[in-house]
Amino acid sequence: MNLDTWLLFSGAALVVILIPGPLSLLMISNSLNYGLRRSYPAFLGGVFASICLLSASALGLGALLLASEQLFSALKIVGALYLFYLAWQSWQQSRQPALGADVPQTPPVPRFRALFGRAFVLGASNPKDILFFAAFLPQFLSSQQPFLPQLLIMIATWTVLDLLCKLAYGLGAHGAARYLRSGAGQSWFNRVSAALFGGAATAALLKG
Repeated sequence: MNLDTWLLFSGAALVVILIPGPLSLLMISNSLNYGLRRSYPAFLGGVFASICLLSASALGLGALLLASEQLFSALKIVGALYLFYLAWQSWQQSRQPALGADVPQTPPVPRFRALFGRAFVLGASNPKDILFFAAFLPQFLSSQQPFLPQLLIMIATWTVLDLLCKLAYGLGAHGAARYLRSGAGQSWFNRVSAALFGGAATAALLKG
C-alpha cells in the first residue's frame, strides 16, 4: 500500500471511528462507573471486535450476509437484544442510591472477562458493521499489490485509531467525573445512557 492510499484510508477511518455510537457510549459509561484504569478491558474488547469484523469482511462474511437475508436478520436481532440488555443495566444503575460527595463509594467493578466480553459482544453483534467494512475496504485495496500485506496494514491502522479514539472518550468522561460522579450527575447520565441504548436497539429492529 503506497503512502497516498494509506493517508486516504487513515483519514476516512478516523472520520468513521469518531462518529459516536453505542460502543463510544459504553466506553464513557465504564469510565464513569468504574474508573478509567478499570475500563481498559472494555477498550480492548471494542477494538478486538473491530479487528474481527474487519477480518471477517475480508474473508467474505460480508458477501455471505448480503446473500442470506435470514442470517442478517438473526444477527441484527441479537445485536438489538444486547443493546436492550445494556439499556436495562444502565437503568438499574440509575436507580441505585445517590452517592454523597463526602462518601467515596464506587459500584462493584466487574472482572476483566465481563468488561471485555460486554464490549466485544456489543461491537461484534451488529451485522451492518460487517457490511460496512465489506463496502469500505475495497475502496483502498489495489489489485496490483499482494492482498495480505494491504489488509494487515489496514487492520493495524484501524486498531491504533480505534484504540486512541475510545481512550479519548474514556478520558473525556474521566475529566467530567467530578460532576458526573455526584449523585444527581451519575443518576442522570445512566438514565440518558439507558435511553440511548434502548433507542439504538429500537432503531436497529425497525430498520430494514
